[in-house]
Amino acid sequence: MALGEKTAMADVNDDDDAPLDPATERLRRKMVRLLAVAVATMLIGVMAVLGAVVYKINQDSPAAGDLDLAIDLPAGSAIADMALDGDEALLRLEGATSDLLRVDLRTGAIIARYKVSPP
Repeated sequence: MALGEKTAMADVNDDDDAPLDPATERLRRKMVRLLAVAVATMLIGVMAVLGAVVYKINQDSPAAGDLDLAIDLPAGSAIADMALDGDEALLRLEGATSDLLRVDLRTGAIIARYKVSPP
């Protein structure tokens, strides 16, 4: 390495340490504040989402198996098949009638009764 090359590199490094002019320094400070606000906003958003997930997981909602329900079936009918969907069940009856009953599993109330006639 020649002596002139070292001097040129030293000049470049000295130039980086030079103080910024006031307009550039104000702009730099404004950008740093903007960055801090953006990071804080993102952290608050992530914490809110995580809080909502934890809240949803820890909610006490009774499962259908935990409840004692009394469902009034027509006389002479028996449950042949059942399908679950959230808090509702669809019961297929056999026997005296071949109806479909839609039942609310939280209350045991019959929401709808569908008459099924043979073909």
